[in-house]
Amino acid sequence: MSQQPPAMPSHLRGALDLSALKPAPAGQQPRPGAPGPTAADGAPAGSWVLDQATQGDLQQLIQLSSRVPVLIHLAAPSNPVSQQLDDLLAPAVDAHGGRLILARVDTEADAQVLAAFGLAAGPAVVAVLAGQPVPVLNQAVPRDQLDQLLDELLAAAAQNGVSGTVPPIAPPREDAPGAHGGQEPAAPALPPLHLQAQEALDAGRYEDAQDAYRRALAENPADAEAKLGLSRAGLLARTAAMDADAVRERGASAPDDVQAQIDVADLDVLGGHVEDAFHRLVRFVAGHPGQERNTAREHLVDLYSVVGDQDPRTAASRKALAMALF
Repeated sequence: MSQQPPAMPSHLRGALDLSALKPAPAGQQPRPGAPGPTAADGAPAGSWVLDQATQGDLQQLIQLSSRVPVLIHLAAPSNPVSQQLDDLLAPAVDAHGGRLILARVDTEADAQVLAAFGLAAGPAVVAVLAGQPVPVLNQAVPRDQLDQLLDELLAAAAQNGVSGTVPPIAPPREDAPGAHGGQEPAAPALPPLHLQAQEALDAGRYEDAQDAYRRALAENPADAEAKLGLSRAGLLARTAAMDADAVRERGASAPDDVQAQIDVADLDVLGGHVEDAFHRLVRFVAGHPGQERNTAREHLVDLYSVVGDQDPRTAASRKALAMALF
């Protein structure tokens, strides 16, 4: 992109390695992907800016980057440039109404986040598109230049199949226009089982989260959010203890082992390599008859749920799967 500052390291254009990050404890702040607050008429009312993101949020944020670009502000609160970046980016992101997300991580409180991005110091802003980081800013710029940069970012995202929208991830910002005018919209509570699931996810208790979503589906089989949550919690549970190098080595050495191929596909989806994951399992389905084919097909359908039925990569893979089956 034309606005990338030269001070940002070029290797950030490669895959994002978050293996050094440890899970964060549960908190009270709404987590990425959680339903946002709504106004009385049911329309979204909130912000797409997560002010105090933690290490534990980064995995979910990277998953969301398969739907919308995610801007991560690697903040250094002692540096005035960080506040300038916040003042510049927050209203611009909210103005896009869910086509972008901004998350602010305090790197002075946790330098491991900087290390994960290959940086020695903040502040810096990195955009993540489908799991791939792209350096964006390390200093404030004029508003018209920022608007141009965000337009280019959204265009690049659309070219890579990242063109969705997400609901608000936080309450309205205090400095947002109209935030204090009229009656403040109340954020409805999550359904009890959804709340249990979200708290379990925040704490890294993925099996408990799956159990809560299963109970929610038992109560209401048409609960689309519970179905989506169950699939995503399942992916996190399956990959939590994986040794990525060992899994990929096994996948390369055992192309006819359905579980080996499923494990690699899970890692690919988690890391944003969605098309690679889908292609791997479609290819396995095409080349293997019998029960193994069905196992791969069922897992692929579950990964479609993780990525989302509206994602163009899902639609393309469904067509490829149909051709492989028939």
